[in-house]
Amino acid sequence: MECEFPTVNANPEEFREIFENVKTIAIPGLSPKPEKDSHRVAKYLQEQGYKIIPIYPKEETILGEKVYRSLEEVPEGVDMVNMFRKAEVADAIVDVIAKRDDIRVLWLQKGIVNNAAAKRAEDLGVKVVQNRCTMVEHRGIFG
Repeated sequence: MECEFPTVNANPEEFREIFENVKTIAIPGLSPKPEKDSHRVAKYLQEQGYKIIPIYPKEETILGEKVYRSLEEVPEGVDMVNMFRKAEVADAIVDVIAKRDDIRVLWLQKGIVNNAAAKRAEDLGVKVVQNRCTMVEHRGIFG
């Protein structure tokens, strides 16, 4: 697989605004295993007061929250999607974002870049962050 350099990315100065305005975060790829990065990051975000919505093919609950099999199944409002899946999955995530009117931020975790999907999301008015860790960035701003 060829690595992409993120050409579509929110400015780091916008991260504070993102974190201050987001309340609910859907997390595709949230693992039930505590040793996995997705689990540690989601737990951290939850501890900071964010409502997390796990998106995972198995399990009924993760971190005490109901698990959905896909973003399409989530009935409640979502402010941000924080993706822990392979880069090509971002295309399908943006397809879902295009059908919803609630998602304002698409965050692709560290190591994940999909410029085509990011551009499509940006064209929909969604802020996009690629190849950055939400936990690292949040800690850097809020301590």
